[in-house]
Parts: sequence; structure tokens; C-alpha cells
Amino acid sequence: MLIGTVQATAGVVRILPPHGQTLHIISSVGLPAEMLEAGSIVDLDCEVRGKAAIGRGIYSSDISECMIRQGCRNFSCQFKSTIAAPLESHSSPESPFGILTLFFNTPQETSVRASATVLTFARLLSAIIEHNKLSREVKRADLIAERQSIANEIHDSLAQTLVYARMRTSLLIESMRARNELMAAKYAHDIDEALESGQKAVRELIADFRCTMDPSGLLHALQTLTEQFCHRNDIALEYVNRAADLELPLEHEIQVYHIVQEALANIATHSGATHARLIVDYIRDYYVFTIEDNGRGGETFTPVEGHYGIMIMRERAQRIGGEIKVESSKGFGTRVQLFFPAPLSGWRAANE
Repeated sequence: MLIGTVQATAGVVRILPPHGQTLHIISSVGLPAEMLEAGSIVDLDCEVRGKAAIGRGIYSSDISECMIRQGCRNFSCQFKSTIAAPLESHSSPESPFGILTLFFNTPQETSVRASATVLTFARLLSAIIEHNKLSREVKRADLIAERQSIANEIHDSLAQTLVYARMRTSLLIESMRARNELMAAKYAHDIDEALESGQKAVRELIADFRCTMDPSGLLHALQTLTEQFCHRNDIALEYVNRAADLELPLEHEIQVYHIVQEALANIATHSGATHARLIVDYIRDYYVFTIEDNGRGGETFTPVEGHYGIMIMRERAQRIGGEIKVESSKGFGTRVQLFFPAPLSGWRAANE
């Protein structure tokens, strides 16, 4: 597009690798393969040496200046004039990370007239390249955080159970050596329970990490979740959304979704309810998700060996600056509420 606009013959974009002194081609248009091979790598100084500054950040030259250089690998001598515009970081404009060069089959006077357009395009291209670089860094950081999250989940739900089973195995061996059949039977039973708990934890982890967020957003994901709940259970589930806007960072959406999913799973498995409600509210700069039922109630929600559901829900809430509150009265059902503050106003820019 740029070549056609300024009536150039060819163009090339070169990037300076981190801590490097030579420019490497990442894109080109209009250059023969043999010329690309000959000039695939050039020195940073070579790309602007001999070019006259015609404005801040842009240079132009006649090819005759380049033709007298002996052994120069720059292929611009095949043309009559060139324009070079540095690609600069917004945060460090004094240190270019690349060069945009256009080649013309017309005299230098013609190419100079295109300088303003070339400079504008170079700045736009710089912003795009810098944005892509930052996006890769953010994705890399997200991947590292996700791996850490997986490690934490495994530690909390599986590793502790395996340590418990190993300790019981040592006690079992000692009981067998002492021919204490009563204690041996007890420790064998403890190990069996631990293995069952570990197997359940693995199934939950697989289901958890296989789950991907609905591309349509959290509201649509919750709607789908309630429809699936009603289809699989004989419990009427009412979904009420009182929040006008529910656009949240992806991490918030994932944690909220899993908390609601776990709360609904508890209702389906343990409550004995006939009716439940999922309510989404926005109250005084706080998002509030309420999951309540009319079941038997009286749940203590105290974590016991192998049953970490409420504990993991609370850990998920803490990751987004929130908390879980539980109310459960015998004969009056159970209410689980997730509270977390609305993300700061600049979260969109921070995640772009």
C-alpha cells in the first residue's frame, strides 16, 4: 500500500535483534530473491550512512553515493534514490529498533516529496511492531502464571493427599512387622480412602483445566451453565442478572465461572433442593454473585481430608481480590455469595 501511494519501486523492513548491531529483514516487497539474499543482513550504520537528513527521523540519498563503496552489501545501488525512516519505540525514541527503507527508480527530488507519508507510515509500523512485542510478553507472562496456577492446584488438591498416603504406608509397614492386625487394617483403610480422594482430585483437575472460557463472555457462559444444570438435575434453577454491564478481565471471568460451577455442583450433589437461584448484582462498586437453594441446609463447609471444594472457591475469590460468604441453616437451605470489587478503570488498556 505504501509503495503504491508514494510511487516507490520496492521496500524493505529490517529489525535490530536485542543487543545486536546488524539489521535483519522481516518483510520486503519488489526485491528480487538474489538481492534479498545479498542484503539480508546489514550493519545498522550502513542503512543510514551517506543519507542526508530531510526532516526529523527520515533520510534520503542518491544511489550514486552508494555505488562508489567497495564491498558494500547494501543492494540499494540497483535503484536511483532511497528513503530510510527509523522504527522507534514510543518509550525510547532515541534508540531505533529497525529501519523502513523505500527504493525509487526516480531522482532524489521525487523521493523527498514522499517523506512525510513515509514518516507517518514508519511511526504507525513502529507502534504495531511494539504492540505485537508487548502482546507476546503478556502472553508469556500469562502462560507462566497459568503453569503456576496448575502447580498450586496440584499441590493443594493432590500432593497433600499423596503425602498423607505415603505416611500411612510407613505406619502400615510398621504395623505388619509388629503383627498388629488391627492397626494394619486401619492404616490400609486410610490409604484406600486417600487413593480414592486422590483419584477424585485428579478427575476434578482434568475437568477444571480442560474448561475454556466462552468466547461470548461470562454472561453467556453462565446462561449455558444454568441450562446444562437444569438439563442434568431435577432442580429448578432461576438465573437473574441485575448487572447492566459485566465486562471483566479474562482472569476474573474464569475464576467467577469456576466458583459458580462449584457452588452449583454442591447443590446438585448434597443439597436435596428442589429450587435454586443464581443472582448477579452490582452494588456500590462491588460485583456480587449469589447461589442459593431451598435444600436441607445445615452445612458446616469445614474442609476435611479429600473435600476441598469451599477452600478452593475461597482461593479463587482471593485471586481476584474477592471473598466467599456462606450461610447455611438447617431446613432453610444454603446461600453462597461471591463478592469482589469492580476492576480498576484502566484494566482494559493494561490487558491490550
